Amino acid sequence: MSTIKFDAIVLGAGIVGVSVAVHLQKRGRQVALVDRKLPGNETSFGNAGLIQREGVYPYAFPRGLDTLLRYARNQSPDVRYHADAILKVAPFLWQYWRNSHPARHAEIAKSYATLIEHCVSEHRTLAAEAGASALLRPIGWMKVFRSEAAHAAEIRLAEQWHREYGIAFETLDSASLQRAEPDLDRSLRGGLRYPQSDSVSDPNALVTAYAKYFEALGGRFFIGDADTLREGWEVETNDGTLSASSAVVALGPWSDRVSSRLGYRLPLAVKRGYHMHYAPEGEARLHQPVLDAENGYVLAPMARGIRLTTGAEIAQRDAARTPTQLAAVEPIARELFPLGKRVDDEPWMGNRPCTPDMMPIIGPARRHRDLWFAFGHAHHGLTLGPITGRLIAEMMTGEPSIVDPQPFRVERF
Repeated sequence: MSTIKFDAIVLGAGIVGVSVAVHLQKRGRQVALVDRKLPGNETSFGNAGLIQREGVYPYAFPRGLDTLLRYARNQSPDVRYHADAILKVAPFLWQYWRNSHPARHAEIAKSYATLIEHCVSEHRTLAAEAGASALLRPIGWMKVFRSEAAHAAEIRLAEQWHREYGIAFETLDSASLQRAEPDLDRSLRGGLRYPQSDSVSDPNALVTAYAKYFEALGGRFFIGDADTLREGWEVETNDGTLSASSAVVALGPWSDRVSSRLGYRLPLAVKRGYHMHYAPEGEARLHQPVLDAENGYVLAPMARGIRLTTGAEIAQRDAARTPTQLAAVEPIARELFPLGKRVDDEPWMGNRPCTPDMMPIIGPARRHRDLWFAFGHAHHGLTLGPITGRLIAEMMTGEPSIVDPQPFRVERF
């Protein structure tokens, strides 16, 4: 087969890679999007469907001694770990813990918030162009609480976010929570809503719609092997060799496989997570995504049913699945909301690509001409996909950028 030439090759067809490809194609570049699977069928498939406009502070490592001791017992519903993985990820966890110091976390938020402030608007624009606006729900989402102390602590945090970044929130007492979600457990003490955030009824369908829009703009998708990337830039696919002057690595938790082979030693780790869908019992309805704040799981109404997503599992990316966390929270979730039968044959599992400073890596790979990185979005891949795609495309085409890219450069490591 002859070599097929493009202006840019984007490796990875999750929400980040698809968004990069769309924005480059919109700017007149001829783009090839390459993945081993169809778009949106790995990490982007399994999230809670939240576009978190309130998420100006990325998820930090707990620093309270009581919380750390609880995690050490490895029975917490929100965090589990594989014992054989702890030593391997210990350097990453140490840096993550250091960056989670309140003062450092606040500094990180100042940069992180510049991306977050565009997350909903960039999704809505892209969804409208892709004919997928019906998949976005401008209904916000909520956290619910089983104790007054936890509720009060979250209100103080929301007040801080409002003072610093203008994040809107609504406080719900037990009576107003019952009016908003009549089928939730009536013993709940209250809730907190973030109305500026959107949610997605089917994350896979949304990424698929963005990918179809990319193809409608003239872009091409290929099934291929990112591990074959070689300087030039060339990559092997089922349709032959692709060649381009630029390449973008947007492979999520697999990004280090390519970057390390090219000589970059980046502190990328994964937090694994699981989900399962359920039919609601009888006429029960859940109107918006709900986080059980004290148990660390989300119930989200999806096209397939009520999706239960777990917290974080610290493990090696390719280790055997251990859905014990899902088994632990399922009975708790059934008390929160009347879940019926499981819809899926088995739990889904995915990997969140994480950096120790909680910020994604976005920008040029300085030691290689025309190689770009766009990965490491941790819990906010769906949230930040479109704004990351726009930022990378602006940088690659020399346009003024909507966000200062400096804090996200790979050189910080």
